[in-house]
Amino acid sequence: MNYILFDDARRNNLLPFTFLRPVADIRFGILTIREKWEKHLNTKTSTLTEKYLRAKYPVVKAQHNFLINGSICPNTRLIEEIHKLEPNQTLMKDDCLIAMHLTEHELERTSAKETQSVEEIYTDAPFCEIVNTYDIFLKNGRAIEEDFAILTSGRKSVRIPAGVHSITPQNIFIEEGAKVHSSYLNASAGPIYIGKDAEIMEGAMIRGPLALCEGAIVKMGSKIYGPTTIGPQSKIGGEVNQSVIFGYSSKAHDGFLGHSVLAEWCNIGADTNTSNLKNNYEPVRLWNYPEQSFVDTGLTFCGLLMGDHSKCGINTMFNTGTVVGVSANIYGTNFQRNFISSFARGGTGGFTTYDVNKAIKVAEFVYKRRNFEFTDIDRDIFYHVFNITFEYRKL
Repeated sequence: MNYILFDDARRNNLLPFTFLRPVADIRFGILTIREKWEKHLNTKTSTLTEKYLRAKYPVVKAQHNFLINGSICPNTRLIEEIHKLEPNQTLMKDDCLIAMHLTEHELERTSAKETQSVEEIYTDAPFCEIVNTYDIFLKNGRAIEEDFAILTSGRKSVRIPAGVHSITPQNIFIEEGAKVHSSYLNASAGPIYIGKDAEIMEGAMIRGPLALCEGAIVKMGSKIYGPTTIGPQSKIGGEVNQSVIFGYSSKAHDGFLGHSVLAEWCNIGADTNTSNLKNNYEPVRLWNYPEQSFVDTGLTFCGLLMGDHSKCGINTMFNTGTVVGVSANIYGTNFQRNFISSFARGGTGGFTTYDVNKAIKVAEFVYKRRNFEFTDIDRDIFYHVFNITFEYRKL
């Protein structure tokens, strides 16, 4: 069987997090959506995504292909129903296309946008999905619990060290190589997963659900409320509440981050604070790329949604429901505007365009610090995103 995770129109709703990646590579819970499918299927997947991303995320074709919506998370029943599909059948729930079974010839026709008749099979199987950017933090508790179950099944945790105060320790799982110093771990409201080589420093206070992924660090005296995900190699300090950090990002100092999502390679300056609740308690309006305007989310709590490689200076203040694009450089006093474009540089005093070549040099440097290579393919993607976000910098 060959499995391909595809992007549909939801991809645009999930910008800025899908400027540099397919939907399936969003971290949600402990794992990315792709990693969830590969755990359940016990095999690798490929991707059908935007043309400019295909050099980095190529599609692999075979005689028989199961194409699966990359915004949907797997479960046993859903996989069983997908495997029942015959060639040229699709699995649907309401108006959502979950999966399709295509031969290589049919896949070629679909890629060429040739119309063909398909049989629609409908299901009532439950599943978790992300449709909007805020779903990433809103549904993260369920995602952590599902990932925790599959990652720890039949395995034994490293023993909780002496000096660590734990509540509901049976819901705490520590991987080999992790360091947990004198701290408070409360897993009564949800599991706490501490990944390989991760570290929780002295005095940290944590309430689950929490996913602390491989090599991530929680600094001394931090206060973290779940459901929160701290992705690989990230550094977190201060106060964090119900947020998702994809990976390789730093919020290493004091300051509050709540009901927020940070993509990869972000850096939050010391004493930066994010408002996640309006003073009048009205629902939060959030920038939506397909609508080209702010839309009502119906949410009371929503903080900062920041795209990859974006950074802010010390003492930055983000207003409730702020969206920041890719590789923005933000600084200055007072509350920042609620939508900041990709490759924008500045703050409340005004913005200029952040030179794309300078942005690439910074990306190359931070990649090298973590032993990653910033390739020519990555460079081409940066240039493409810089060009397609030009109009937003005029707003």
